[in-house]
Amino acid sequence: MNPYGTPHPAPGPWAPPTWPQQPAHGQAAPGQQATGTATPGHDALSGQQPPFEQPGPAAPAPEPPRRAGRWRIGVAGLLAGALIGGGAGAGVALLADGSDGNSNGGGTAAAQNVTITNPETATAVTAAAAKAAPSVVTVYVTGASGSGSGSGVVLSRDGYVLTNDHVVSLDGAGSSVVSVRTSDGTLYDATVVGTQPVYDLAVLKLEGASGLTPATFADSDEVQVGDLAVAIGAPLGLSDTVTDGIISATGRAVATGSTEGDATVIDALQTDAAINPGNSGGALVDGAGEVVGINTAIASVASGAPGQSTESGNIGVGFAIPGNTAKRIAQELIADGSAEITYLGVSAQTAADPQQREIGTGAQLVQVQPGTPAADAGLQAGDLVTAVGDRVVTTSTELTAAVRSAAPGDQVTLTVRRGQDTPQIQVTLGASEG
Repeated sequence: MNPYGTPHPAPGPWAPPTWPQQPAHGQAAPGQQATGTATPGHDALSGQQPPFEQPGPAAPAPEPPRRAGRWRIGVAGLLAGALIGGGAGAGVALLADGSDGNSNGGGTAAAQNVTITNPETATAVTAAAAKAAPSVVTVYVTGASGSGSGSGVVLSRDGYVLTNDHVVSLDGAGSSVVSVRTSDGTLYDATVVGTQPVYDLAVLKLEGASGLTPATFADSDEVQVGDLAVAIGAPLGLSDTVTDGIISATGRAVATGSTEGDATVIDALQTDAAINPGNSGGALVDGAGEVVGINTAIASVASGAPGQSTESGNIGVGFAIPGNTAKRIAQELIADGSAEITYLGVSAQTAADPQQREIGTGAQLVQVQPGTPAADAGLQAGDLVTAVGDRVVTTSTELTAAVRSAAPGDQVTLTVRRGQDTPQIQVTLGASEG
């Protein structure tokens, strides 16, 4: 059994305690390093990170009364949520959403606005919640195999909402019905404008919406360890739930994916603010109430028989997609329903220390695809990438996360170990449609 436990997708649809479990993917046998072959426009990585499980969706509530002017629209072709995997020594995480699994019924908490009733005793969390809560919504998804709920963040007054791809991808295929409840209690039918599974993001459009309160995004590149972090969402379907903590780490490489070869790797913000199934897609905000991240995954401790794991709730290790990345992908999805993936053009595996195989020493390039940014820059199979800019790289997952945190067209400097030499190679990153 992996000693680190099992990660799960965070906030998304949640289901009552019996959640379906998904098999880990891309796991190398003990003492081995897994390798992958990148498809054109994508980077492949080895699967050395502990397996991640995905929590089930929140139980659906009885059909709530719908206001006039709302329509129910079916959404087709949604992709399923992900497991978390990754490089040697990585922790375990799971998607924190409730839409990851199936459910058969349950209640939904009424919407509740956050207001400051006593300024003399208000805290920084009080102020942040009051600012951001009106911009956070609850997302309900119903498909042929079940129902679930997650969270979302309002992007515009006329009803564009950002959430996780794994929240709306309740079914791997077929059609789903998506509804969204705003903080004032209004229930809207919604359509999926576009999804980007590689970044685990999706944009919804509420039917007939107007006058909503868009969230304000901060510059997530300026976030520092120790900063106040406030998570807002609908854990277990409990809308407008607010929890607080700090930013525990930045640039944390976290890989998620429901199937081998379908890995979502994010350059995450880590927080100890409580995140649970149903929080996925919700906001992680700073002390000013501005969005710094989209809550996506949580870590859990593995238990049970070998090859099995048990899902659990918050243990103080949660992950969020940085706001700058989320905002860029959302803008592209709104523009034409698709978003570009930043890529290098290599297949890589984690290089391990000869004496301690669980310790990664870099990302070793197994293959460099012709005609890609990597090939154009002169990278070669066998090169060991040990840093991207001033960021140390010890696993293939960390290399992928560092690349995907940048935008297509950005230039990065890779520190490479090639034989006895350690050249620094400039690479202009490319773009691929997801």
